[in-house]
Amino acid sequence: MKIYKLAVLVTIFVLSGCASYTTPGGSVQLSKLSDSSINEMMSKEPAAEFPANISVARIQAPGYQSYKVSSFGTGRYSVVTTREVESEDDFKKLSSLPQVAGIAPLNRILLPTNLDSIKSLREASARLKADILLIYTFDTSFHAGEQKFLPLNVISLGFLKNKDVSVTTTVSSAFFDVRTEYLYGLSEATAKESKSASVWSTSDAVDDMRLSTERAAFTKLIPEIEKTWSGIVSQYAKKRI
Repeated sequence: MKIYKLAVLVTIFVLSGCASYTTPGGSVQLSKLSDSSINEMMSKEPAAEFPANISVARIQAPGYQSYKVSSFGTGRYSVVTTREVESEDDFKKLSSLPQVAGIAPLNRILLPTNLDSIKSLREASARLKADILLIYTFDTSFHAGEQKFLPLNVISLGFLKNKDVSVTTTVSSAFFDVRTEYLYGLSEATAKESKSASVWSTSDAVDDMRLSTERAAFTKLIPEIEKTWSGIVSQYAKKRI
Protein backbone atom coordinates (compact mmCIF):
# COMPACT_ATOMS: atom_id res chain seq x y z
CA MET A 1 0.00 0.00 0.00
CA LYS A 2 2.86 2.38 0.82
CA ILE A 3 4.44 1.68 -2.56
CA TYR A 4 1.09 2.40 -4.28
CA LYS A 5 0.69 5.71 -2.45
CA LEU A 6 4.24 6.67 -3.32
CA ALA A 7 3.61 5.90 -6.99
CA VAL A 8 0.46 8.04 -6.97
CA LEU A 9 2.36 10.95 -5.40
CA VAL A 10 5.15 10.65 -7.95
CA THR A 11 2.61 10.60 -10.80
CA ILE A 12 0.88 13.72 -9.48
CA PHE A 13 4.22 15.48 -9.10
CA VAL A 14 5.27 14.62 -12.66
CA LEU A 15 1.97 15.68 -14.17
CA SER A 16 1.93 18.96 -12.27
CA GLY A 17 5.48 19.68 -13.38
CA CYS A 18 4.58 19.02 -17.03
CA ALA A 19 1.48 21.18 -17.24
CA SER A 20 0.90 22.36 -20.78
CA TYR A 21 -1.33 24.62 -22.82
CA THR A 22 -2.23 24.29 -26.48
CA THR A 23 -2.55 27.58 -28.34
CA PRO A 24 -5.81 28.08 -30.29
CA GLY A 25 -6.14 27.41 -34.00
CA GLY A 26 -5.50 30.01 -36.64
CA SER A 27 -7.50 32.59 -38.56
CA VAL A 28 -8.75 32.53 -42.17
CA GLN A 29 -7.50 34.62 -45.09
CA LEU A 30 -10.14 36.07 -47.41
CA SER A 31 -8.14 34.86 -50.39
CA LYS A 32 -8.90 31.27 -49.37
CA LEU A 33 -12.67 31.78 -49.47
CA SER A 34 -13.18 32.20 -53.21
CA ASP A 35 -12.30 30.34 -56.39
CA SER A 36 -13.29 33.28 -58.60
CA SER A 37 -10.90 34.66 -61.17
CA ILE A 38 -9.90 38.33 -61.14
CA ASN A 39 -12.39 39.10 -63.91
CA GLU A 40 -15.17 37.34 -62.03
CA MET A 41 -14.39 39.24 -58.84
CA MET A 42 -14.31 42.56 -60.70
CA SER A 43 -17.67 41.83 -62.32
CA LYS A 44 -19.55 41.24 -59.05
CA GLU A 45 -22.15 43.88 -58.25
CA PRO A 46 -24.06 44.81 -55.06
CA ALA A 47 -27.63 43.50 -54.94
CA ALA A 48 -28.66 43.76 -51.29
CA GLU A 49 -32.02 45.18 -50.31
CA PHE A 50 -32.15 47.83 -47.58
CA PRO A 51 -33.03 47.76 -44.73
CA ALA A 52 -30.86 44.64 -44.84
CA ASN A 53 -31.07 41.39 -42.93
CA ILE A 54 -27.55 40.38 -41.90
CA SER A 55 -26.32 36.86 -41.21
CA VAL A 56 -23.23 36.48 -39.03
CA ALA A 57 -20.57 33.77 -38.83
CA ARG A 58 -17.25 33.41 -37.05
CA ILE A 59 -14.84 31.48 -39.26
CA GLN A 60 -11.46 30.02 -38.34
CA ALA A 61 -8.80 27.75 -39.83
CA PRO A 62 -9.74 24.11 -40.52
CA GLY A 63 -9.85 22.02 -37.37
CA TYR A 64 -9.86 25.08 -35.13
CA GLN A 65 -9.78 24.41 -31.40
CA SER A 66 -9.30 26.60 -28.38
CA TYR A 67 -8.98 25.51 -24.76
CA LYS A 68 -12.75 25.04 -24.41
CA VAL A 69 -14.30 25.41 -27.86
CA SER A 70 -14.05 23.47 -31.12
CA SER A 71 -15.27 24.34 -34.59
CA PHE A 72 -17.64 22.79 -37.10
CA GLY A 73 -16.97 21.70 -40.66
CA THR A 74 -14.09 20.49 -42.79
CA GLY A 75 -12.43 22.02 -45.83
CA ARG A 76 -10.65 25.36 -46.26
CA TYR A 77 -12.13 26.79 -43.08
CA SER A 78 -14.39 25.94 -40.17
CA VAL A 79 -17.16 27.78 -38.31
CA VAL A 80 -17.28 28.45 -34.57
CA THR A 81 -20.94 28.45 -33.56
CA THR A 82 -20.34 28.94 -29.83
CA ARG A 83 -19.97 32.53 -28.68
CA GLU A 84 -16.88 32.38 -26.53
CA VAL A 85 -15.97 36.07 -26.25
CA GLU A 86 -18.80 37.88 -28.02
CA SER A 87 -21.55 39.33 -25.80
CA GLU A 88 -25.25 39.77 -26.43
CA ASP A 89 -24.76 43.53 -26.12
CA ASP A 90 -22.30 43.43 -29.03
CA PHE A 91 -24.94 41.98 -31.33
CA LYS A 92 -27.63 44.30 -29.99
CA LYS A 93 -25.44 47.21 -31.08
CA LEU A 94 -25.15 45.71 -34.55
CA SER A 95 -28.87 45.07 -34.83
CA SER A 96 -29.59 48.70 -33.90
CA LEU A 97 -27.47 50.12 -36.72
CA PRO A 98 -29.30 52.19 -39.36
CA GLN A 99 -30.75 50.27 -42.30
CA VAL A 100 -30.39 46.94 -40.45
CA ALA A 101 -33.63 44.94 -40.41
CA GLY A 102 -32.22 42.12 -38.28
CA ILE A 103 -29.18 40.06 -37.25
CA ALA A 104 -29.13 36.25 -37.43
CA PRO A 105 -26.23 33.91 -36.57
CA LEU A 106 -25.50 30.94 -38.80
CA ASN A 107 -25.70 27.66 -36.89
CA ARG A 108 -24.81 24.04 -37.60
CA ILE A 109 -28.29 23.12 -38.81
CA LEU A 110 -27.90 25.43 -41.81
CA LEU A 111 -24.25 24.70 -42.62
CA PRO A 112 -22.91 21.90 -44.81
CA THR A 113 -20.15 19.72 -43.40
CA ASN A 114 -17.73 20.56 -46.20
CA LEU A 115 -16.74 24.25 -46.22
CA ASP A 116 -14.60 24.96 -49.27
CA SER A 117 -15.72 28.46 -50.24
CA ILE A 118 -17.75 31.41 -49.05
CA LYS A 119 -20.60 30.11 -51.21
CA SER A 120 -21.43 27.64 -48.42
CA LEU A 121 -22.03 30.54 -46.02
CA ARG A 122 -23.99 32.46 -48.63
CA GLU A 123 -26.29 29.50 -49.25
CA ALA A 124 -26.92 29.14 -45.52
CA SER A 125 -27.56 32.89 -45.33
CA ALA A 126 -30.06 32.68 -48.19
CA ARG A 127 -32.10 30.17 -46.21
CA LEU A 128 -32.41 32.86 -43.54
CA LYS A 129 -33.46 35.38 -46.19
CA ALA A 130 -30.37 37.44 -45.35
CA ASP A 131 -29.17 40.13 -47.73
CA ILE A 132 -25.65 40.59 -46.37
CA LEU A 133 -23.21 38.18 -44.73
CA LEU A 134 -20.89 39.43 -41.99
CA ILE A 135 -17.95 37.15 -41.25
CA TYR A 136 -15.16 37.63 -38.72
CA THR A 137 -12.06 35.70 -37.64
CA PHE A 138 -9.64 35.85 -34.70
CA ASP A 139 -5.87 35.68 -35.12
CA THR A 140 -4.35 35.17 -31.65
CA SER A 141 -0.62 34.78 -31.04
CA PHE A 142 1.35 34.02 -27.89
CA HIS A 143 4.83 35.30 -27.00
CA ALA A 144 7.13 34.40 -24.13
CA GLY A 145 10.26 36.49 -24.21
CA GLU A 146 11.51 36.37 -27.80
CA GLN A 147 9.69 33.14 -28.59
CA LYS A 148 6.44 33.13 -30.59
CA PHE A 149 4.09 30.16 -30.49
CA LEU A 150 2.19 29.27 -33.64
CA PRO A 151 -1.43 28.04 -33.67
CA LEU A 152 -1.95 24.62 -32.05
CA ASN A 153 1.52 24.67 -30.44
CA VAL A 154 1.81 22.81 -27.14
CA ILE A 155 3.47 25.02 -24.54
CA SER A 156 5.08 23.37 -21.51
CA LEU A 157 4.30 25.85 -18.78
CA GLY A 158 7.03 24.76 -16.42
CA PHE A 159 9.78 25.64 -18.88
CA LEU A 160 8.69 29.27 -19.24
CA LYS A 161 9.36 30.62 -15.78
CA ASN A 162 10.83 34.10 -15.38
CA LYS A 163 9.60 35.19 -18.81
CA ASP A 164 7.12 37.91 -19.61
CA VAL A 165 4.08 36.63 -21.47
CA SER A 166 2.05 38.53 -24.05
CA VAL A 167 -1.04 37.65 -26.03
CA THR A 168 -2.00 39.61 -29.15
CA THR A 169 -5.32 39.25 -30.96
CA THR A 170 -6.33 40.79 -34.26
CA VAL A 171 -9.94 40.26 -35.27
CA SER A 172 -10.92 40.98 -38.86
CA SER A 173 -14.37 41.19 -40.44
CA ALA A 174 -15.92 41.51 -43.89
CA PHE A 175 -19.36 42.27 -45.34
CA PHE A 176 -20.39 40.21 -48.41
CA ASP A 177 -23.48 40.39 -50.59
CA VAL A 178 -25.36 37.11 -50.15
CA ARG A 179 -26.71 37.15 -53.72
CA THR A 180 -23.54 38.05 -55.62
CA GLU A 181 -20.57 37.71 -53.20
CA TYR A 182 -19.78 41.38 -53.72
CA LEU A 183 -17.41 42.62 -50.99
CA TYR A 184 -18.83 45.76 -49.36
CA GLY A 185 -16.14 46.50 -46.79
CA LEU A 186 -13.62 45.35 -44.20
CA SER A 187 -12.94 46.15 -40.54
CA GLU A 188 -10.15 45.21 -38.14
CA ALA A 189 -9.10 45.73 -34.52
CA THR A 190 -6.21 44.56 -32.32
CA ALA A 191 -5.74 44.12 -28.58
CA LYS A 192 -2.68 43.06 -26.58
CA GLU A 193 -2.19 41.98 -22.97
CA SER A 194 1.07 41.29 -21.12
CA LYS A 195 1.70 39.67 -17.75
CA SER A 196 4.56 38.22 -15.76
CA ALA A 197 5.39 34.52 -15.90
CA SER A 198 3.14 33.75 -12.93
CA VAL A 199 0.22 33.57 -15.38
CA TRP A 200 1.68 30.36 -16.78
CA SER A 201 1.07 28.43 -13.57
CA THR A 202 -2.10 26.76 -14.91
CA SER A 203 -3.73 26.23 -18.29
CA ASP A 204 -6.89 27.93 -17.03
CA ALA A 205 -4.93 31.08 -16.17
CA VAL A 206 -3.31 31.17 -19.61
CA ASP A 207 -6.65 30.72 -21.33
CA ASP A 208 -8.22 33.46 -19.20
CA MET A 209 -5.56 35.78 -20.61
CA ARG A 210 -6.43 34.69 -24.15
CA LEU A 211 -10.15 35.23 -23.56
CA SER A 212 -9.53 38.65 -22.05
CA THR A 213 -7.48 39.71 -25.07
CA GLU A 214 -9.98 38.36 -27.59
CA ARG A 215 -12.86 40.06 -25.77
CA ALA A 216 -10.97 43.36 -25.84
CA ALA A 217 -10.25 42.97 -29.57
CA PHE A 218 -13.88 42.19 -30.40
CA THR A 219 -15.10 45.11 -28.30
CA LYS A 220 -12.78 47.37 -30.32
CA LEU A 221 -14.04 45.82 -33.55
CA ILE A 222 -17.67 46.84 -32.99
CA PRO A 223 -17.05 50.61 -33.52
CA GLU A 224 -14.95 49.78 -36.59
CA ILE A 225 -17.81 47.69 -37.99
CA GLU A 226 -20.17 50.58 -37.29
CA LYS A 227 -17.93 52.91 -39.32
CA THR A 228 -17.73 50.43 -42.19
CA TRP A 229 -21.48 49.92 -42.14
CA SER A 230 -22.08 53.67 -42.15
CA GLY A 231 -20.05 53.88 -45.36
CA ILE A 232 -21.97 50.97 -46.89
CA VAL A 233 -25.32 52.59 -46.11
CA SER A 234 -24.15 55.94 -47.45
CA GLN A 235 -22.92 54.44 -50.71
CA TYR A 236 -25.44 51.69 -51.43
CA ALA A 237 -28.67 52.08 -49.43
CA LYS A 238 -29.64 55.48 -50.77
CA LYS A 239 -29.45 54.20 -54.33
CA ARG A 240 -32.27 51.78 -53.59
CA ILE A 241 -34.59 54.07 -51.61
